[in-house]
Amino acid sequence: MSRVTDLPEPTMVEDLLLLLFDPQRGSIRGEGRLHFPLGGAVLSQLALEEHVEIDDGGAWKGARVIATGSGPEDPLLREMWQRLEAKPLKAQSLLAAAGPRLRGPVLDRLVERGDIRRERGRWLRIFPTTHLSDGGTGRRAQVLEPLQGVLLGGVEPRPRDAILSALLSASGNLYLMRDDIPWSGDVQRRGRELEKGDWGAREVSRAVAAAAAAVSVAAVASTAAIVSTQ
Repeated sequence: MSRVTDLPEPTMVEDLLLLLFDPQRGSIRGEGRLHFPLGGAVLSQLALEEHVEIDDGGAWKGARVIATGSGPEDPLLREMWQRLEAKPLKAQSLLAAAGPRLRGPVLDRLVERGDIRRERGRWLRIFPTTHLSDGGTGRRAQVLEPLQGVLLGGVEPRPRDAILSALLSASGNLYLMRDDIPWSGDVQRRGRELEKGDWGAREVSRAVAAAAAAVSVAAVASTAAIVSTQ
């Protein structure tokens, strides 16, 4: 049995990082502020699989997330759920706490699947370097295609595609993906609509809206911090 078949089904956080991977440049779009959208993808999947619920705390950015049931088995999802099992948290606090730990394990998973190839080396034989390239599995194109239909063609989204589109929009990364999804006012509006989470089951919609709001607040704060230092 190959190592790929030993892995769990791809999670939404893997799909999100794979979408943000730029195969032409060998880099990750939005690097440096990935933890909020990646955390948002985990939170959204926990809601989709009914491992969490959202309280009635009013504004989305202030909504508390509560763990339910016995939790997911996949370690990429379970760490966040265990935080919530110990103590319910507001969405923004949850993503700030759990998000920074995600990039490394998620990238490792994509490399193990063969979706991304990672080559390590040393520049001038001293400084460690890492080069990323497309792994040739075709999975990135498979994940991207339905999002193009949703954002460009107005196709009714499946929950997974709606969530990925909403998080790309909320994080400000949708514009950075203009090579894959040509940017326009219509694409921007469609992304904003999906952020509101009014396209699916109530509990999932509320969780996605909470995650998107937390990601959006973080993206605005990050942009403001960059501008203030210039």
